[in-house]
Amino acid sequence: MRQVARRLITFSILVVFLSTLSGCQGMLGPVKPKEKIMIFNGKDFTGWKLFIPDENIDVHDVWSVSNEVVCCKGAPNGYMRTKAEYADYRLHLEWRWPEKPTNSGVLLHARGPDQVWPLTIECQLKSGNAGDFVLINGPGITVDGKDMQNKDKQFVVAKKKEISSEKAAGQWNAYDIHCQGDTIRCYVNGMLQNQGAAATITSGWICLQSEGSPIEFRNIYIEPAGK
Repeated sequence: MRQVARRLITFSILVVFLSTLSGCQGMLGPVKPKEKIMIFNGKDFTGWKLFIPDENIDVHDVWSVSNEVVCCKGAPNGYMRTKAEYADYRLHLEWRWPEKPTNSGVLLHARGPDQVWPLTIECQLKSGNAGDFVLINGPGITVDGKDMQNKDKQFVVAKKKEISSEKAAGQWNAYDIHCQGDTIRCYVNGMLQNQGAAATITSGWICLQSEGSPIEFRNIYIEPAGK
């Protein structure tokens, strides 16, 4: 009887452990969405980490939420990033510059220790350059048949394909970024601005940068890559 009881207890513990494990997104690898997921809930930063390298600065003085909009002061440099890692998704977000447009970016497949410039592939938000790829700290991607990787350079830029399709300051812009396998395509207000293949990193955090002047974000969600 004691042996049977021990087996029952062991089985019960195993069931609880597996149930807990299955409920933890990303513990078995990056999250691959099967349906639309609002990764910003419009209310607070649940599911996100706010990072500024200076621990003496309150991150909530840089990042806040108002009327379902993320408000970022743009200084000092840092980012808000998803706590989960993602792969094979279509990311949609909207941004605008409430004041003078300067610089920001959407970091894809970011990983490693939190630092201002993590290992990542950036879809640029610098005013006039939205749609550029920026390879930060060594990853690679092939654009128009050219391997852009250069591990000796911290920043490698693959320029966007078309003239700027951004809107004027104060107006909302849309970014739609498709990450499927080792490919990335980015659309700015519906215009395909860049695409690449053979990316050397294919999963990781999604980050939105603080890097210049005030910027706002809203309507941030991911969908399955094929949509």
